[in-house]
Amino acid sequence: MSIARTLWRNCVVAVMGLAMVACTTYPDAPAEPAGGDDIYIIGPLDQLEIFVWGDTELSRQVIVRPDGRLSTPLIQDMLAAGKTPSELSDDLADALTPYIQEPLVTVIVNGFSGPVDRQVRIVGAVNAPTDLPYRRDLTVLDVMLDVGGLTEFADGNAAILIRGEGEARKTYRVRLDDLLKDSDIDANVAVLPGDIIMVPEALL
Repeated sequence: MSIARTLWRNCVVAVMGLAMVACTTYPDAPAEPAGGDDIYIIGPLDQLEIFVWGDTELSRQVIVRPDGRLSTPLIQDMLAAGKTPSELSDDLADALTPYIQEPLVTVIVNGFSGPVDRQVRIVGAVNAPTDLPYRRDLTVLDVMLDVGGLTEFADGNAAILIRGEGEARKTYRVRLDDLLKDSDIDANVAVLPGDIIMVPEALL
């Protein structure tokens, strides 16, 4: 099968899947889901500033490689993804101990991507479908501002939020039209790491 036909088939499947959303009834998303983790976890492509106190030659900005690792002077290959900034700081300090007496290292995240399983995805009839890094107190309204809102053909009240994986996966209705067009603040619900929001087009 040609690449063009494969892409066309995938597009058709995606559109059919979004259309089916509008024909299915789900409970509204919970306003205050429990268990949100506010600790930031470093992911591939994060931009980090590594500051080694008292040594400007070892202090620099780096980007976490797609394999989740980074390299700095004296440290050629260290896993960064999956760690908190403080955990990475401690690991870098340990690695520098043979070269520096009592190194003090600080890691600051300047450009956020985060691990893939903690990103929030929004697809379908929005102006800029994308993946967003999770941040504390993120809500559906925040997500809609980040993607530029709904398209003119979107059926916002048929949008769904998919949360969890495997047998624990749950699907909820998200009332985007009520939130964005009618200013119904009760329709603004919390978003958790790994959530997927799908917005179908209205059925004519």
